[in-house]
Amino acid sequence: MSTETADVATAAGTIRNPVLSGFHPDPSILRVGDDYYLATSTFEWYPGVGVHHSRDLVHWRPLGGIITERRLLDLRGCGDSNGVWAPDLSYADGMFHLVYSDVASFASGYWDPQNFLITAPSIDGPWSDPVPLHGHGFDASLFHDDDGTSWLLALNADWRPGRDRFNGIEIQQYDRAERRLVGKARVIFGGTEAGLTEGPHLYKHDGWYYLVTAEGGTSWEHQVTVARSRHLLGPYTADPSGPLLTSVGRPDLRLQKAGHGSLVQTQTGQWYLAHLAARPYTPLGSCVLGRETAIQRVDWPAGGWPSIPGGVPADDVAGPDLPPAPWPAAPATDTFDAPALGPLWSTLRRPATPDWVDLTSRPSHLRIVGGQSPVGRQAPSLVARRVGSTRCSLETVVDFDPTGHRHLAGVTGYYNTGNWYYAYLTRADDGRRLLELLACDSGRLTAYPQLGVDVGESARVGLRVTFDGPVVRFAYRLGDVWTDLPIEFDATILSDEHAAIVIDGEPAAWGFTGAFLGLWVQDLGSDGTHADFDHATYTEL
Repeated sequence: MSTETADVATAAGTIRNPVLSGFHPDPSILRVGDDYYLATSTFEWYPGVGVHHSRDLVHWRPLGGIITERRLLDLRGCGDSNGVWAPDLSYADGMFHLVYSDVASFASGYWDPQNFLITAPSIDGPWSDPVPLHGHGFDASLFHDDDGTSWLLALNADWRPGRDRFNGIEIQQYDRAERRLVGKARVIFGGTEAGLTEGPHLYKHDGWYYLVTAEGGTSWEHQVTVARSRHLLGPYTADPSGPLLTSVGRPDLRLQKAGHGSLVQTQTGQWYLAHLAARPYTPLGSCVLGRETAIQRVDWPAGGWPSIPGGVPADDVAGPDLPPAPWPAAPATDTFDAPALGPLWSTLRRPATPDWVDLTSRPSHLRIVGGQSPVGRQAPSLVARRVGSTRCSLETVVDFDPTGHRHLAGVTGYYNTGNWYYAYLTRADDGRRLLELLACDSGRLTAYPQLGVDVGESARVGLRVTFDGPVVRFAYRLGDVWTDLPIEFDATILSDEHAAIVIDGEPAAWGFTGAFLGLWVQDLGSDGTHADFDHATYTEL
């Protein structure tokens, strides 16, 4: 199990939440035989659709992501918090089925969602070419009925001014043999008074069809709603006792924003709900870690409604009646000896192809060929990993010989194109090689020339970025001793809440991704400049 996920349980059989710490929202949980998989949203980051694997629901290991090629999804030009929303994993005919939404916009009430389906005989692939499905709405999922039919569910979006943009949950048959949608789509559930009904997952249990949805929006009012019907096409009636899970009205809870869940049944007949949650730094404050994944135990009596004790998320949950299945701990240091990036790394808006992510030209080094500026959305060169704890750091040693001000390489605390901090090496006009700082808050740049450090021409420079609760710090090393740069930055601008921009009631930008620690290189003159990183060490403090 990686240090990115929650620590191992304090006792065998206990689930410690969140099971996936840091940016891992919208979990789709699936069991195939004795194996459990969690698929989560990745938005503008590659590889798309993060996947984790477990055999006991307690211990999880990262497998990386499924969408590793532009053949499966092209994220060039993708806006902040656009891209891959709410993937859904299912299994039928001996094949894994992955449905994912590519959401292209926020402005003026439009989403421009396009849904795709790919299949594979193994979670490791190979994955088929994508089947384009409809673009009626996002959060699409597949339900495989016991009569052999399959059905696509999704939000039914309505762009028209004055209408409810979340216009219920629709269903349409999908022909697995023909690999296409057939028949008409129809709305089967209009939601409850909580509104903003999305994230549908359908289950058949004890002769009932149970529709699990997310409602209330993906922030403090979030919840998991359950409705049921004797018939696939409805009508569906919501549980009269209220939501299955929510944190609404309970700012004292450690896990907030509880919602967007999916169910799984164990081999021994027990039920669990995987759902998103967040841990604000202060009550209803900034969520720098983003939306995470937690798991709750579900009581589901025969013929009755599923329930969770108190209807609220618990920090510690009794695990299933399964033998413990821990994974070896991932090393804190990546020495870049593997032929490809490990599963904890992500790249921004473009896959980690050898033309810019090079692990072979210089052994035991990651060579990153410089890319666009921090606002570039076609070819940035950022290799990063999720912030998994309120106190953590990433340190590296970089070998970089810039020839001018257009060449930069260093470490970053990053949220999106408008919110980040950056400590980088560059070349001054007078020829000195400098370590400089740059901050970006809601798109406004601030430089700190008074803090620049002449690092001389010694090839190797140690760099470190640290998240320490509400602050971000940077440090450098020219020999054996680390020196802190004399400034503390506000970590809370690297949060979901700070990134959101609403104009006249409509989102102009949103914050769905959580903070990252990364290795960043710019070549603003397209001169072929690169930087070599000797190692990267991630530590939770």
